[in-house]
Amino acid sequence: MALSARNQIPARVTSIKAGEAIANVHLDANGVSLVASITVEAVQQLGLTEGTSVTAVIKASDVMVATGD
Repeated sequence: MALSARNQIPARVTSIKAGEAIANVHLDANGVSLVASITVEAVQQLGLTEGTSVTAVIKASDVMVATGD
């Protein structure tokens, strides 16, 4: 599948913390931790489990950085 999103990061699922509707899928991207918040239904449809190899696709028009000052 080809995507227009340029930020495609290979990762491995390290844990899934599911709530009622949303699941936080914790990823390890070569030592960098990422968390994707997706629906529980999507977790089931994708067959995600701990250890699954995935690609984190990040599509954002804005990224902001702030300090405490």
